[in-house]
Parts: sequence; structure tokens; C-alpha cells
Amino acid sequence: MHYRLSADQNAGTPNPQHYIAVEAHLTDITSSYVELQLPAWRPGRYELQPFAKHIQRFTVVDADGQPLPFQKVTKDRWRVQTNGTTALTVLYNYYALLPTPNLLNAGSSFISDTLLYVNPVNLCVYADGRIDEPCTLELAIPERWMVACGLSSAGGDTRTLVARDFYELVDGPLMAAPVMQHIQYAVRGVQFNVWIQGGRRTDGTPTFDPDRLVRDFSRFSEAQLALFGEFPEPDYHFLTLVLPVAHYHGVEHRNSTMLVLGPNDEGEGLYQDLLGVASHELYHAWNIIRIRPAELLPYDFTRENYFTTCFVAEGVTTYYGDLMLRRSGVFDDEAYLKELQVLLKRHFENNGQAAQSLVESSWDLWLDGYEKGVPDRKVSVYHKGAIAALMLDLHIRRLSDHARSLDDVMRQLWERFGRPFVGYTLADYRAITEAVAGESLDWYYDLCIFGNEPLDAKLNEYLAWVGLQLIDEPPGLPDHPGGIRLMELDDAAGTGQRTRWFGGPLTDERHEGIIDEKTIGKNVVAR
Repeated sequence: MHYRLSADQNAGTPNPQHYIAVEAHLTDITSSYVELQLPAWRPGRYELQPFAKHIQRFTVVDADGQPLPFQKVTKDRWRVQTNGTTALTVLYNYYALLPTPNLLNAGSSFISDTLLYVNPVNLCVYADGRIDEPCTLELAIPERWMVACGLSSAGGDTRTLVARDFYELVDGPLMAAPVMQHIQYAVRGVQFNVWIQGGRRTDGTPTFDPDRLVRDFSRFSEAQLALFGEFPEPDYHFLTLVLPVAHYHGVEHRNSTMLVLGPNDEGEGLYQDLLGVASHELYHAWNIIRIRPAELLPYDFTRENYFTTCFVAEGVTTYYGDLMLRRSGVFDDEAYLKELQVLLKRHFENNGQAAQSLVESSWDLWLDGYEKGVPDRKVSVYHKGAIAALMLDLHIRRLSDHARSLDDVMRQLWERFGRPFVGYTLADYRAITEAVAGESLDWYYDLCIFGNEPLDAKLNEYLAWVGLQLIDEPPGLPDHPGGIRLMELDDAAGTGQRTRWFGGPLTDERHEGIIDEKTIGKNVVAR
């Protein structure tokens, strides 16, 4: 399949300038009909999403430009009668303007006269039975526009991107614009790229300081590479879209992530948000992109792909996203514990009494996992999943006096399932955790994973071991509203265990030889 994307000059009102025209060319046809499928969901968001409702016009022609008969057989699937042709072209457009700016997110698409932002999963159809064939994506954009994307370019032309199959294509979001800030650094031979669009404050200064960004990103990237010992790809791209309104969203991809943040004038808070979401999404390069549940290999884009281990995919990643910032020295103790308190408050104050377990809520992501839903029904696989990961990590560390940890579990998952890219099951995960712990973990799985009992009592047992305590404080003065609060105990032994849990930050000497280069490009207007 070859795709060409351009601004649709023929779209009707309203907002004709916000339609993306799509030409999808299919060759080597040998069958009497072809079924074309638009994905019904996107990886990283486990809910059905009706992308097809954004299509205004849809036609199919043969190699001579003559119309071919077709009918819609589902909400997002079309059956085309080929009438003997060996090639066809699908012509349609996609409305790429959401109702309000704050609904622009890391999984959507947008077009204007200064930005083309595309998640191909939104708007690229594929031919049933041919999803494993190579794809190209041509961008009809001005020659001097910059293109940010993890996909390779064809012959050095960044306006034509190539993918080995449809799965890789839809894991390659892109931004194209006349001006973007491009910041680069390398760690252990891996080239990292940070692309920032819209990153200017109202006074015209850059939203993020490049030197600080390189220092901090290099450190948490190194900490994550040190954990796994290698990186799955030769390069990685942080695609960052900064909005003038409040927003926080990131989506993981094969060798990139799409980040949408705002407001651009928030200052230090926005930078802290960038660090948190970037570290989280980078960890996904191992955990879910390659260490993937068996039920998701391969992705079936036509329907729900139910699985019970999203607490591993998202919960463990949420836990490590912030822990890597502390372990690398980007966060100090105070900054890390502040983020941990936010996490604990979100779980215990919102759904600490929920009826569902983590495995049930993992399964039901496809039902209501991303909406508020019925009170006390489901738990967040992100929040409770991260708490469960923390408890498991501290349990293993306490058993082994820090000789083993959740790090060992994740390394084994990488070596056995991630590197060979074969799916793991819940039973596989349990077996590895018990092997690393060196004992049965029946209590842990009954309480944290399969159960719905409150976790606060058991959690406090482990927090006390590292000199911390969780309390539910009653409301007091106006500046003291009460609620969940994480306290540091006056306990030298616990503080010592906490130091060992966090690990020592990388010093400049330890960084030497690990971070290969630091090159910074600011607002370059060139290919």
C-alpha cells in the first residue's frame, strides 16, 4: 500500500482547510474483491474509537481512473469489487480538526497552514490479508518543512516515509512544520531526538532550556538502558506538541512517542510534566512495545483485543517512569516523594474501595477504562498497578536485602519475551516474579492482583521499611484540606533502606563514556 497525504482543496464547509486528503494505492491485486479496513482502535489506547466517522467522502477507482463498485460492510470496512483490475486507488478525506484545542491529543491528527500532525492509525486503510506488506507514506508538504518521525525516509527524502508493514506504519506518528526545535543527544550509541513544535512562551523565548533538557533526558535514558542492558532500536524520537491550553498526554510507539503538553507558559510545572511523561513513555519502548502480552500479538485492528495484564504494561511502567527519574538523579528525594504522594492520592481517594480487581479492570479497559464510570466499580491499571509494582519491588528487596528486585523481573521478561518478541501470559509473569522472589507469592496475587481488598495496611508495612508512612488525614484549616498524605518517618534505618531502594544518582564521572555526545539544534528551518 502506498499512501499520499495532502491538504484537501475540495472539502466542503465547515473548515475546508482542516481536511486531510488521502490517496491509498493498492497494487498486485489478483482477487475478485478487496476488503479495506480502517483500524477500529489504536495501540496504547485500549478502547474502540470510531475513526471512520471523520471521513467525509470515499471513492475507489481502478488503474484507469474508472469508478469501482463498493459497499460498506461494517462501520469501518469496505468491500470493493475489482472487476479484473490489478491496481486500485482509494480516495477519501479525513476531518483533522477537533472541536476545541484542548481535545487535540497524542493519538489524534490535525492539519493547518503551519502544522501537519498525523497518527496514521487514524486515517490509513489497509487491505485485508495484506497487512504484512511494505508501505510508503508520501507527504505533500512544502519542500523546506521539517519532518519529525520515527519511520525511515526513502532515499533521504523526509517527505516520503517507509515501513516494513502496516503495523510499523501505524506506530510512526509524525509532525511536519516550517519550524521545529530539534534537540539531539546520544546514550550508549543510541541516537535520541527531541522535536518540539509550539514550544514558545508569550515573550518569544523557548519553552524548554535545551542544555537542561539534554542533561536530564540523557540521565533518565541512561538509567533505563542500564536496567535492561540494551535498547530495542538504533534511534528514538520524542515528538512534543506544546499547546497554549492545559494538557497532559503521551502515547508510546515503536521507536518514538507522541507527547502533547500545555500550557506553554506554565514554566517549571510544564517542564516537570515533560520529564514525567517522557520517562514513562521511554520505558514503554521495552514494556509493551516489545515485552507484549500474548493476546496483543499480533494486533487485531478490527475488534477488541482483551487481555488481563495491563497492570504490568501500564502499572509497572508508571512505577518505573518516576523511579528512573529519581534513580538517575533528575529528581531528588523530595521531588520523587511528591510524585508518589500524587499517585497514592489518586488511587486511595478515588477508587481505593473499588469492587474490581486489577485483572478485571485490565479486561474492562475496552468497556469503560478511560472514563469516570460508575463509582467504586473499577480501579486504574496505572495507579493501582503502580502501587502493586512498588509493593512487589519492596517485597523482593526486603527478602534479598536488595540483592534482587523488580529490575530482575523486568530483565527476565525482556530476555525471554521482549528480545525474541514473543508474547507473555499472566502465568509467565507470575512464574518469573516468584522465581525472582524465591518463594510463592500467593498472598501478593490474591491481595493485589486478583483481589479487591484495600491495600493501605499492607502497603504501609512496606513503606515503613523504607521510612515512609501513608496516612488519611482529616480536614483541618483551609490550607490543610486533609486526605491522603505520605509522611517521612524519623527512622534512620528506614531512611537507609530508602537510599538503597532509590540507588545512587549517576555522577558526572559515571556519565563519562556513557553519554556519547550532546548536540543541540535550535529552531532550524531546513530539512
